[in-house]
Amino acid sequence: MKAFVDENTCISCGLCEGICPEIFSLESGVSQAKEGPVPAEYEDATREACDSCPVTAISVEE
Repeated sequence: MKAFVDENTCISCGLCEGICPEIFSLESGVSQAKEGPVPAEYEDATREACDSCPVTAISVEE
């Protein structure tokens, strides 16, 4: 699984980082997903962050 953030859609609310800080960060002012595959232990939290994003800026690829 890989996680992606549409930086043009992101509103920098920080919800994804609050749910899964191991994968998402707001270092550049908008959320960014860490590059590479999501470790198995963070897959559920990554999906939760994706489902919880208020502007659907996060997507996951299986």
